[in-house]
Amino acid sequence: MTVRARLTLLYTLLFGASAALLLGLSAWLVHRHVNRTLPAGFAEDALAQLDFQYALALAGTLVVAVALGWVVAGRALAPLRRVTALARRVTQERMDERIALKGPDDELHELADTVDGMLDRLAAAFDGQRRFVANASHELRTPLTVIRAEVDVALADPDSDVEDLRRMGEAVLEATDRTQELLESLMVLARSQQATTRHEPVDLSSAAQAAVAHTGGEAADRHVDVRLDLEPAPMYGDRPLIDRLVANLVENAIRHNEPGGHVDVTTRPGLVRVANTGRLIRPEDVRRLAEPFERLHRDCDGTGAGLGLSIVRAVADAHDAQLSLRPRAGGGLVAEVSFPSDVAARPRRRSRAIPAVGGRLRGDADGVDRPLVRGHR
Repeated sequence: MTVRARLTLLYTLLFGASAALLLGLSAWLVHRHVNRTLPAGFAEDALAQLDFQYALALAGTLVVAVALGWVVAGRALAPLRRVTALARRVTQERMDERIALKGPDDELHELADTVDGMLDRLAAAFDGQRRFVANASHELRTPLTVIRAEVDVALADPDSDVEDLRRMGEAVLEATDRTQELLESLMVLARSQQATTRHEPVDLSSAAQAAVAHTGGEAADRHVDVRLDLEPAPMYGDRPLIDRLVANLVENAIRHNEPGGHVDVTTRPGLVRVANTGRLIRPEDVRRLAEPFERLHRDCDGTGAGLGLSIVRAVADAHDAQLSLRPRAGGGLVAEVSFPSDVAARPRRRSRAIPAVGGRLRGDADGVDRPLVRGHR
């Protein structure tokens, strides 16, 4: 049976039971009164006709109850039919329709608003997916075009010598490395967009120290001063993803810096913050930085495809953490990730000096911006 039929049956039973109770009570009172006031012969005939009329009234009430119940049930379920019809019409290419239900703020109105909100999120997700695929295709096509062009030039020149072939091989190798780096970043991004199931001990300060050691050579080449202010910050999570989160923050701060600039890396229990100098960033541009393939300055000499902060955001979301970005007054960016208390362990706060590793590192953090977020979400 459909919901409308079940509601109609329920209304009929309720109305029929109420009518039967009312008519039965009325018949009982009339029977008592007639039996006291009329002779026996006249009373029986009168009561028989009265009972027949009461039965007809009950039957008519049931018919009316069925009709009214069917109409009322149909009107009550009309919003559900609108939701069903919209769900049948909506496709990936047709996501602009909404229910926009009018009327009282009841459960059906709440359901319609929930479906509209779900469609808004789906439309945004599909739009982001299309942009992601388009950008990923463009980023992958660029190194492949370089490889194809280098090979075609080398094969088309019959006088190519060893030096020309070596130069071609170096260009192909560089494009191949770029493609491999992009594919690895895409794999990390896809994995980090799923809820993490690994909960192993990891220390944010150790991850930060390893990231600084790994990028020490690049920091020295760019003449960027990396300054550390690390405190033990043990927590539980997916160690490879947490290491990648911290490494991306440090790499992004070094690559999008200026010669002679500095990077300040700070860890506290449940918190990692990386601040760097660099170009001025408008506040309205900050929210775009965590989108895939977003690079505000296309003419910068930084490597990568613009996936660094998007991976950071995805890893933070997988750990129920919060990523906060804000521009520095003098140029550059402050990126901070705060983990919830049920993920981050909270040992006794104790500062420790971190030895210099690669480049020009020192253990002070003079001039570090005040943290944007203290504590945890």
